[in-house]
Amino acid sequence: MDRSVDFYLLTETRTQDAILQWVTTVEKRLVFGRVQSVTANEFFAGGQNGFKPELRITMFAPDYQGEENLEINGKQYSIYRTYYGTNDTLELYVEKRRGDKHDESRRVSAGSDG
Repeated sequence: MDRSVDFYLLTETRTQDAILQWVTTVEKRLVFGRVQSVTANEFFAGGQNGFKPELRITMFAPDYQGEENLEINGKQYSIYRTYYGTNDTLELYVEKRRGDKHDESRRVSAGSDG
């Protein structure tokens, strides 16, 4: 079964308007990847760190520009961990997006083991 998917990486920008209220603008960038379930180890390790792992998305690494959120089929997810694999691939580990954003100190990034 083919699990290829088009999805959007989301870039959020916060600016103040004329009356000094904060306004968030979201820019969507279409990219291509392959969606998979997270492994049992990732599910339990993520849970121990306060995350609710939901999906693992493998994509072409140069397409990623440090975004913290993405959208697949109209559902938004937070990227809580990235992993650089072989052959210019990048794995994004995501959880359902909550109302509160994770602070940057909770975000984890790992390097390639190859």
